[in-house]
Amino acid sequence: MMEEMAKVIHSDDKGWVTVEVKVKNSCSHCDNSDSCGTSAVASAFSAKVQTFSIQADQQYQPGQLLKLGLPESVILKAAALVYLLPLLGLFIGATLANILLEPFVVEVSDLHVIPLALFGAYIAWFYAKRIAKRMEASSQPVIISSLGQSL
Repeated sequence: MMEEMAKVIHSDDKGWVTVEVKVKNSCSHCDNSDSCGTSAVASAFSAKVQTFSIQADQQYQPGQLLKLGLPESVILKAAALVYLLPLLGLFIGATLANILLEPFVVEVSDLHVIPLALFGAYIAWFYAKRIAKRMEASSQPVIISSLGQSL
């Protein structure tokens, strides 16, 4: 289970807690951050904060820190969906372009195949985006523990 720290913003009496999580970038975890150009660019932008609501079985006070968890399977499914489905669409688009254009064009070249391959990748990306929206709605983080008030 992937874990992240969250700070309670608001808690209502219906069992919902609004929390904020600071989105971290990977540039702060490397030993080469002093000499890296990417680190300089990343530090120029302010830290992003994501705010969302989750269901809770008890009341939490504003400012309280919570440990949230999200199963790794959700992350792996999302990564496979975002990366592999458009790649599959690219290959299917290229294959269909070769098959469909062969009777009409004397010699099928890359200039004929590439637009249809990119169109296949776009269609697959659009479809993956719709699936990801449904998957996001069904996979909410859970509260693992309460860590007390923040300083």
